[in-house]
Amino acid sequence: MSDQRPILTTRQGHPVRDNQSLRTVGERGPATLENYQFIEKITHFDRERIPERVVHARGAGAHGYFEAYGTIGGEPASKYTRARVLNETGVKTPMFVRFSTVAGAKESPETARDPRGFAVKFKTVDGNWDLVGNNLKVFFIRDAIKFPDMIHAFKPDPVTNRQEAWRFFDFVAAHPESIHMVTHLKSPWGIPANYREMEGSGVNTYKLVNDQGVAHLCKFHFIPKQGVRNLTSAQAAEIQGRDVGHATKDLYDNIAAGNFPEWEFAVQIMPDGPNDHLSFDPLDDTKLWPVDQFPLLPCGRMVLDRVPDNFFADVEQSAFGTGVLVDGIDFSDDKMLQGRTLSYSDTQRYRVGPNYLQLPINAPAPGVKTATNQRDGQMTFYVDGVGENKHINYEPSTLAQGLREAPKPAREYHQPVEGKLGRYQTSRTEDDYTQAGVRYRSFEDWERDDLIANLVADMKECPEAIQLRMVWHFWHADEDYGRRVAEGAGIDLEKAKALPPLPGRAAPGQRLKPETYTDGSQAHKVAAE
Repeated sequence: MSDQRPILTTRQGHPVRDNQSLRTVGERGPATLENYQFIEKITHFDRERIPERVVHARGAGAHGYFEAYGTIGGEPASKYTRARVLNETGVKTPMFVRFSTVAGAKESPETARDPRGFAVKFKTVDGNWDLVGNNLKVFFIRDAIKFPDMIHAFKPDPVTNRQEAWRFFDFVAAHPESIHMVTHLKSPWGIPANYREMEGSGVNTYKLVNDQGVAHLCKFHFIPKQGVRNLTSAQAAEIQGRDVGHATKDLYDNIAAGNFPEWEFAVQIMPDGPNDHLSFDPLDDTKLWPVDQFPLLPCGRMVLDRVPDNFFADVEQSAFGTGVLVDGIDFSDDKMLQGRTLSYSDTQRYRVGPNYLQLPINAPAPGVKTATNQRDGQMTFYVDGVGENKHINYEPSTLAQGLREAPKPAREYHQPVEGKLGRYQTSRTEDDYTQAGVRYRSFEDWERDDLIANLVADMKECPEAIQLRMVWHFWHADEDYGRRVAEGAGIDLEKAKALPPLPGRAAPGQRLKPETYTDGSQAHKVAAE
């Protein structure tokens, strides 16, 4: 049958020929600024809700401090990074942390089965460093162009205004890389007992750069010294029946009692480069870096010891961005990180205003001088630091009376980049199911039972086509996993197993050829033709 569905277009009326991937320089290279289709899509998405956040609307926060050990895994931190915040011991760097749920509205219950946001603002002597992550260490997607689609599927139906299981799984069924995160989310790990007893992770891949200009790939993690505790669906329902804000109460009550929550800050490190020997791409946010190969190296501790005096001023107006880095911490070509770096700061300028960085909660620490040539805009209430001549709000000036560029490091980090501009799939896909299966088998029996019960309930609300494809995914992750979901939901397992691989996707356990465009062609073949 011919497909009679309307063609997807931009709001300029341009047909969208590829809605799956950002344009990048080579498969693993950086995204380019002329990703107009993505920019139009993500900036409109950032403005879909007024006035609360589009995502992470329900939140709580607390102030505290960070103390560096001065070492990373027992070695001097300077071996890996020139960032002062990770090198200087005995310094208490002030910080603010905002915990949140993702999909729910501002007054939604904190018992929701949902990833928890874990956004940290370090107010260092070199300016702010924002680390914006989640409690779970992986994500649903690995390309930022899919984020609006993902959230649309997870948010309430635009007709019924209800979150529908079939919408969630309709999206997930088309993205095998999502099965890993789904396995986390639908288990008890999808409902942390509270904010104090949950992990935090930067999720994205960053780089540490030392004073020699040498870079290492890295991932950041927060490990709660209170331990980790999660809830089953039944336990969460019991709490929700009497308190929709239990996690905020737990955080505030413990800080008020002097029981200050503490996390160890750790980093995983990998040599910079493609790391082709790995079965997964280290820039892929849907994958874990196995700790037996890349151990968690302690480098500091975070303590929360003060609740906000004004919830709105601190928690609601706090604004984070993945592009807010200090010298010695740099971007990788992680496609989610590249897209988030535009989206986060853009949505803050829309939601809070163009001068959101003048608010005390977002401004750098007292004593850190700021001097810019940025002016005016809605709700500006002071002029940033200026040069000797107030008339000169531009740079450079031949009069040498305005602002000047900062001195350059002795050795800059220069990443080599080469490749054909295009929209690529991630080719290292053999672990799309492997890591989900490993996670399933790592659960205790009660965690597996809760996972299966949650998925069975969801599958019963889905059409057969979605049921069969999801069982197909689960079975390829682990045969017991798929069998139990099928049996519980009354789904024909053999019919599910007979499905072909998804069109244009690698078969389970296999990888695509390198440099594969999202239309299935290879870059070298196109060049030869």
